[in-house]
Amino acid sequence: MITGLIQQGIDGAKTILKATEDIYQHSLDEKGEQTSVGFPDTAYYLPLAYGFLGVEAACVRDVSGILVAAKTLLEEKTSGNTDQALDAGMAALICAEIIAAIRYLNNEEPQQDCTGFFTDSILRSLGLKLAGGKIPGCALLIGAAPDTFSAARLVQDFQRKNILTFVGGDCSGVSLIDQLKEEGIEMGWEHYLVPYGRDIISIIFPVHWAIRVALTFGAVQKGDRESLLQYTREKVPAVGVKLGELTSEEVAAVWGVINMGVPVVVNSEMQKIELPEICKYEALAGEADISKIPEAALQIRGIKTKISEIPVPVSYSAAFEGERVRKEEMFVQFGGNYSTSLECITSKDLNEIEDGNIEIEGREITKMSEGEAYPLALWIEVAGRKMEKDFEPVLERQIHGYLNHAQGIFHLGQRDMNWIRLSKAAQKRGFRLHHLGVILHARLHEDFGNILDKVRITISTEKETVETLLNRARKTYHARDERTAGMTDEAVDEFYSCTLCQSFAPHHVCIVKPERLGLCGAYNWLDCKVSYEINPVGPNQPVLKGDCIDPEQGEWEGVNNAVREKSGKRIERFHAYSCMTFPETSCGCFECIVCFIPEVNGFMAIHRQYQGMTPAGMTFTTLAGIIGGGQQTPGFIGVGRLYLLSNKFLKADGGIKRIVWMNRELKEFLGQRFRKRCTEEGVPDLMDIIAGEETTTNPDELMDFLRTAKHPVLTMNPLM
Repeated sequence: MITGLIQQGIDGAKTILKATEDIYQHSLDEKGEQTSVGFPDTAYYLPLAYGFLGVEAACVRDVSGILVAAKTLLEEKTSGNTDQALDAGMAALICAEIIAAIRYLNNEEPQQDCTGFFTDSILRSLGLKLAGGKIPGCALLIGAAPDTFSAARLVQDFQRKNILTFVGGDCSGVSLIDQLKEEGIEMGWEHYLVPYGRDIISIIFPVHWAIRVALTFGAVQKGDRESLLQYTREKVPAVGVKLGELTSEEVAAVWGVINMGVPVVVNSEMQKIELPEICKYEALAGEADISKIPEAALQIRGIKTKISEIPVPVSYSAAFEGERVRKEEMFVQFGGNYSTSLECITSKDLNEIEDGNIEIEGREITKMSEGEAYPLALWIEVAGRKMEKDFEPVLERQIHGYLNHAQGIFHLGQRDMNWIRLSKAAQKRGFRLHHLGVILHARLHEDFGNILDKVRITISTEKETVETLLNRARKTYHARDERTAGMTDEAVDEFYSCTLCQSFAPHHVCIVKPERLGLCGAYNWLDCKVSYEINPVGPNQPVLKGDCIDPEQGEWEGVNNAVREKSGKRIERFHAYSCMTFPETSCGCFECIVCFIPEVNGFMAIHRQYQGMTPAGMTFTTLAGIIGGGQQTPGFIGVGRLYLLSNKFLKADGGIKRIVWMNRELKEFLGQRFRKRCTEEGVPDLMDIIAGEETTTNPDELMDFLRTAKHPVLTMNPLM
């Protein structure tokens, strides 16, 4: 069996190579060697060639060297052992990348109903979910199921397990993508179900994803193929599934992904192949029963899943977290701009509440009219021996994710600015307001069982009651804000480490402080404190500050010791309040990048949604490639958006007065809060004289603008 697969793989790779040579020559003749070639929104050129071969291919001419490398991998391989099959597999993937790049050049990608290339923005936005275990793994599906029902059941099984699933390829002209469309299965990143392309060449797009995880989060350098393969084999939790008959080209691609540490399950009876130096368990296995494939696939990759079995009449999974309920799909809604709505968690003594009590005041869904908006209050009382008042907002922020995991339920916002929609489909399946309480009760106990003993939930749609609860909630919100707003780095003896992203960036560590949240924007000091209470051996650990070495730069002996230990002795010290000297490291999940622009002696700040050019001469994705992977890069730093409002924001470098450029959307997000900070710093009009993309992206023009605007940076000491 294995001898035949080796031969098939070599033959298939040669077939793909021949097709690539023809396509490349035609492109060379038609477009010319200076024509630009590549993929959209990436800093990694042709990512496989960049990572595996160290080649920065920017134009058609550069591709010739990549093609030579693929030929070299296939030289004199007519038959042989698994090593030769693995080389042939990599040659096939390299050729697939060339073909895909030329397709983009010819406007032939992305294919109909497919995503095509996965951008760097998408890659980084998923980084935190993968690192945090929200997405425990990924599945690459190739081919087509025996029928549409089997196709739908297969992907839904992966979805229920929160597996990010890539679907594509074909079998005898039939694609899994069309089978899922026929069954009415919604696809897209928000559903953890991504259609990448309709042929075996398209497999390069999910392969690119794994390659860039290593380059972005693992600090793997271009051309270091040994480190690259080691990282994908050890750190990327992915598994392949081939449905239907195998062509020789598909066998070649299978050998390629196996070489990257991605084991493959085929939908047939097949003897297991083990390659222990590459795959921990089986490298290739067969499972004829399609209903058993998800279990078999996750088992051979060692992916552990956790499914929340919550008794509600709709599917419940993180796969539905990004689902939108559009107006035409909506049965009823609460909040937004349409009615009063709020959610609030308050703590009680243990003897004050009864666990599991879910009370509905006012109308249930059955008494509501389709298309209408109603008032709503989600009032949740919790009690526990370890419960603290500071934990309330942390628990409350989980409501957003908990409710969005229910299919057909849309939740946005928080506090008294939330917005909830219930779809017609969910209503028809029997979903009621009571089920919101069922979800919240179950998930709060599941995630915070270490600190909670009781949860009582009141759901009201009575206008008078909602208004009463709204007044109570606003007093609670205000008290919280006052409590957290007054916290300073000096007022505590310990910070918290966050190593959540070390599964992808092994040498990165966040030090979360009262006046600086984690760079992902998802964890502040109180969040980390709660996390440590819940899981004392988890990713958030207390870090005693110890002796202060430099209060201006923000350096402490205890913090340095913790950073040294948790970074594997790669990082010796941090300056908490500087971007220019020993800045904190970045993994790749940062919300914003702050970068020094030497021509104007100031900083620019951009967030990841901005894809345009900047005065630094680089886009967000290019900058992210410079600072990601746990590197310490003076002049560049990844931060959470709200850190720009902190009193400690780059205090040693001049703080917010040093900001000279900020993209428009980031300005709008920070809004009046930023203006308030500017007033506190004695520069109330600073927001108006910070340039943006509408002003200029040229550093010389930026300096002219700053002079005209009389920006305070002009009078500040040089940082270089």
